[in-house]
Amino acid sequence: MDSKELLWSEIVSRISRCSKCDLHKYRTNPVPGEGSLYSKMLLIGEAPGKNEDEEGRPFVGAAGKLLTELLEVRGIKRSEVFITNVVKCRPPNNREPYDEEIRACSEYTVSIIKLVSPKILVTLGNHAGKFIFELGGVRWINVSRMRGRSYKMDIVGIKDVLVIPTYHPATALYNPNIRSVLESDFDMIKEYYFMEYGVGSIKRKTLLDFLEGGRH
Repeated sequence: MDSKELLWSEIVSRISRCSKCDLHKYRTNPVPGEGSLYSKMLLIGEAPGKNEDEEGRPFVGAAGKLLTELLEVRGIKRSEVFITNVVKCRPPNNREPYDEEIRACSEYTVSIIKLVSPKILVTLGNHAGKFIFELGGVRWINVSRMRGRSYKMDIVGIKDVLVIPTYHPATALYNPNIRSVLESDFDMIKEYYFMEYGVGSIKRKTLLDFLEGGRH
């Protein structure tokens, strides 16, 4: 086990024993996060739901399936990024997390950000956006006003993190108009992920590719 994995196991252990807020009273399992600790991209959502609470994994319900699709149709494997939430235990009845719960959990969220040390940080929803922008010393308005562009800021000692705010995928499940907005934002995320930071590669079609395609 290398140093990153050792630190991660310590964070997971601390979260599993945490009683900083009342959410620990309702959880089946804490949901610390999952993915590659070596990723250049970290995605932060709001709170675990019923499926996440049962499995102890983030974004495994309907919203999680949409998030996985938004990533993977753009050539980004879910397993190669890191995903967490601003609170690590499910709020009762899937309500939104309270500010004091987010603050109580911030010790773990900050530890995860420092551990992964991402170049790109995607915030999913208002609570995640507000938390990260406040860490970066940038005024947060709301997701509808802030989405559609990227913001470079220093976060918890990490220089020039590219922060990209967008809607939480759950929003698109009950508001189909948000789906196209999310897709647009994830197109931008893809461009930064592959181009600006040179992560992976995008295969460019050549004239020969088109000619070959026409022979089938």
